[in-house]
Amino acid sequence: MKTKIFISFVLSICLAFFVFHLQGCQNNTGIKKEESKNTRVKAAGEKAPEKSYIFGKVKETMDSGGYTYMLLEFEGNRFWVAVPKMRVSVGEEVMLLPGDTMKNFHSNSLNRTFETIIFSQGPAPGQGIKAHPKSQAAGKPHSGTPKLAKKNIHVVKAQGAGAITVQTAYQKSRELDGKTVLLKAQVVKISKNILGKNWLHVQDGTGSEKNRDFDLTVTTKSAPAVGQLILIKGVLHTDKDIGAGYFYPVIIEDANVTILNK
Repeated sequence: MKTKIFISFVLSICLAFFVFHLQGCQNNTGIKKEESKNTRVKAAGEKAPEKSYIFGKVKETMDSGGYTYMLLEFEGNRFWVAVPKMRVSVGEEVMLLPGDTMKNFHSNSLNRTFETIIFSQGPAPGQGIKAHPKSQAAGKPHSGTPKLAKKNIHVVKAQGAGAITVQTAYQKSRELDGKTVLLKAQVVKISKNILGKNWLHVQDGTGSEKNRDFDLTVTTKSAPAVGQLILIKGVLHTDKDIGAGYFYPVIIEDANVTILNK
């Protein structure tokens, strides 16, 4: 008799757990009914870190099905993001909360399939909620080194405390992490006014395309022209994850830049 009671008790617990789990799965979709037939799948190996925000300049936007879809651009890369309906304009710079990446997502209301799209919950803290009055989603991670060719240039190494070359920045990145460095290099690419900074890509002729240690990213308030020789003084950081899949093995941030005569 005691054995039967015990078995009944165990079965009751298992049944209750199953019902609770089933209800949780049904109510935790995070997508409106219109889109519920689509399966949310994270990109292979992709995991959004805490406080890893999504940002970029809006190149295209549209509202549909209770969502605002935005094509964002940062460092020459473009990716789609969807958020609960909000006001946004082309050319505007936005910072959004992280979210899940969906592959081959089909929007019924737009009758369009997105190869990859990030579903974000909305603006990041401090960015202000710009929701419509009646209203209350990047592919593979982008390396900090863009697909730039190594330029045929040769820059003489800077002189002074903390002087390094681009290749040295990578080879001794752990040792230099958090330290002020001095680098003389040539500007090969610039992305202006993103997150209140200008993003430079510089080379000095050291490093190789094979080892991906020939190009370095520098953030600064200065805006030198492509082709100019500059002296950079700033703090070097390693393994910098700034969100939206943008990861920099090495980066010099908030640098003081001096334009030099060749």
